[in-house]
Amino acid sequence: MTKSIPDSAKKRWLELVELIEDARRQYYVLDSPTISDDEYDKAFKEIETLEQKYPELVTQDSPTQSVGGVASELFEPVQHRVRMMSLDDVFDLEELEEWANRVGKTTQTFPETICELKVDGLALNLLYLEGKLSRVATRGDGRVGEDVTYNTLFIPSIPRELIAKEGAQIPEVIEVRGEVYFELADFDSLNNEVMDLGRTPFANPRNAAAGTIRQRVDKREEELAVAKTDKKSESRIEKLTSEFKRSTASLTRLKLVVHGIGELNGLEFKTQDQAYKTLANLGLPVANTTRVTKNLKEVIEFINEFGEKRRSLSHEIDGVVVKVNDINSQKNLGATSRTPRWAVAYKYPPEVVRTKLLDIEVNVGRTGRVTPFAVMQPIKVAGSTVSMATLHNQKEIIRKGVLIGDTVYLRKAGDVIPEIVGPVIELRDGSEKTFIMPAKCPECNTPLAPAKEGDIDLRCGNAKSCPAQLRERLFYVGSRGAMDIEGLGAKSAAALLNDKILSDEGELFNLTKEDLIVSEYFTRAALKGESSRQLNKNGEELLSQLNAAKTRPLWRILVALSIRHVGPTAAQALAREFRTLENIANAKSETLASVNGVGEVIGIAVKEWFSESWHKEIVGKWARAGVRMQDEEITGPQPFKDMNFVITGSVPNLSRDAATNAVLERGGKVSGSVSKNTTMLIYGRADGSKFTKAISLGIPRLDAENFEVLLNKGFSEALKLATTEPN
Repeated sequence: MTKSIPDSAKKRWLELVELIEDARRQYYVLDSPTISDDEYDKAFKEIETLEQKYPELVTQDSPTQSVGGVASELFEPVQHRVRMMSLDDVFDLEELEEWANRVGKTTQTFPETICELKVDGLALNLLYLEGKLSRVATRGDGRVGEDVTYNTLFIPSIPRELIAKEGAQIPEVIEVRGEVYFELADFDSLNNEVMDLGRTPFANPRNAAAGTIRQRVDKREEELAVAKTDKKSESRIEKLTSEFKRSTASLTRLKLVVHGIGELNGLEFKTQDQAYKTLANLGLPVANTTRVTKNLKEVIEFINEFGEKRRSLSHEIDGVVVKVNDINSQKNLGATSRTPRWAVAYKYPPEVVRTKLLDIEVNVGRTGRVTPFAVMQPIKVAGSTVSMATLHNQKEIIRKGVLIGDTVYLRKAGDVIPEIVGPVIELRDGSEKTFIMPAKCPECNTPLAPAKEGDIDLRCGNAKSCPAQLRERLFYVGSRGAMDIEGLGAKSAAALLNDKILSDEGELFNLTKEDLIVSEYFTRAALKGESSRQLNKNGEELLSQLNAAKTRPLWRILVALSIRHVGPTAAQALAREFRTLENIANAKSETLASVNGVGEVIGIAVKEWFSESWHKEIVGKWARAGVRMQDEEITGPQPFKDMNFVITGSVPNLSRDAATNAVLERGGKVSGSVSKNTTMLIYGRADGSKFTKAISLGIPRLDAENFEVLLNKGFSEALKLATTEPN
């Protein structure tokens, strides 16, 4: 009998999904994290506990079923040959010992391990074929990443060709996993240059590495070549040359350290240590701090040693990775759907400093939530200078007991996000003031109130015309997780509103050169021979990208509308089911909720959003401006009608979306979890909860290598290749 899930548990699960997915988007896609690692880790542990208690909550929406990143459309998508996984984190020696005990149960005794520093950078996957560098991609969602090969050609520590030394053999195929990062000295220099140009500095070396890798240097080089060919003005050529040199110079400062292997043909290793030595002999940069440890005591000694040394290192680390050394033992231990069981990341506690809390101010977010934040005397912590930190809400301020004027303890939780720990009470002199949350919105003067009874957060109810909410929504439309419009960032969104070019986001796709020409942000002064001001790169790029965005898939439109709770996963499910925005708008909430991966809360939220007349006006304006509001109709035979498939792991030569669409085009359905109604499981790896549940239910299991048989020859032929026996 299915255990009933309390409404409070459902509600909390949805809140955690929204919090974690938004945090992932900010961290992996925008390179601009908004919550601390500590807050993220606590939320993740809470959702894991809920799902263990109520397994029915586990769906394709759950963060526990995915690695966490996403590949943007800024670069070409790349399918990794072997999935790039995440790591489980532990935060104290007790949790480390629990991991060691779990490993010991499988290996009979705690085995020899290898310890390495967890460099805080951006994960890359390097593919070498016959020793030559073929492609480099970011991790993305673990299955599909972004092709950044061109940019990495400027990184000196990434060899274009492997050279065998000391008897090493060059493999036919090898995927090398590594981390690109800035040393602290190079990070400081880069940030100084960024600030000299009047731009916002990077928050930390990890964000700097991600931002540097994600530059479109190839486009800048093309623009420069065109300008020279067309004999553009010397000032234009000089500017493009300077931008290109600046981009490539920042790339040359990046370093690579190798820490793993994906697909491998033509070589075999018995241990992780042997693999690293071979990689070094092939000319790949391997850390010289890695150490083989014979027992848990030596692991702890390594962790303590570098916990003391971490501030004296040339680069930032946020912990130590511990791996079982023996490769056969790694295979026996296997992996979950997200992480290997044979490795764990020990996270160091964040560094703590003291500084002055000068003031507490508030900002208004996209959904009207009003968030207080601390303005502090600038101080360097964990490698970068910090002057602001979020305080979340008034209840949190009271809980921490901080007053304006306090000296406070400040840490970078996870060495990323600044967080006030609490006041240094003994330093108070009586001049400190209590913060009082404003009663009205600081930007539109609307009274603030909770969205519903019992809510901690205060919100501005003027969703339609509050300048802050409008600015944040407009910026969100252009974000990578929504319409992915390069050129529609925070500064351009602010300029469009401040210069009265737009009154709401509905007018965005009607913008013309004549509209933008009134703003200094989008124009340059007239040159000799020109009668009036002309658009600069900001203006030209925005118009070009807006035009391209009109043909984005329907799910991106749904995300861009800022419908509460609707992220990419739910949006894709709705788009696949209904095909047009009109169908979604007209559907009953119960019908919306019945879509796999949507549910009651999201169904109600979608229906409520479309019940607002001004929301409909935005949709109408976009449609009249030429934004495509539907996906192509599915035509042709429907051989998978009434069949329900689950896809787990990677499918050769196809992204997850492409594999899903291939099933949908043939009339089938794709679910995020295995149940008695599942017709077949397609698996890329024979492990994880979905695979285990399919075995227990006797569901046919088809190796993803045979997915083309299913598509081209039909279900009956694929069934002959599938495994059907239960345990």
